[in-house]
Amino acid sequence: MLSERGRRALLGIVENIEAAQDFVVGLRLEEFSTDRRNLYAVTRRLEIVSEASRRVDAGTRERHPNIAWRQIANAGNVYRHEYDIVSPGMIWRTVQEDFPNLLLARRVELMQSTGGS
Repeated sequence: MLSERGRRALLGIVENIEAAQDFVVGLRLEEFSTDRRNLYAVTRRLEIVSEASRRVDAGTRERHPNIAWRQIANAGNVYRHEYDIVSPGMIWRTVQEDFPNLLLARRVELMQSTGGS
């Protein structure tokens, strides 16, 4: 059973992943890399996903061992404190390659917590 805090964290993850994905729809990496507004907006969404991942219930993390929870949580520190090593390509790959699996796991958890509705 999800705690209220865990449920809110999952909802925050879903909302911010979907927003980040919306920001890059129709763009190629080259376009994204030169669009500062989108680059900053997506980076902010990644920071929020990172922070929300720290609030996910232990049971949820255990049911989804394929998700790199520690790396997701630590990524926020990189975006905030080691920003000079963050490249547009790194952010792009996160949204394009890593987010789909994370989004799927969150939706599964949220559906199970509401009895499939």
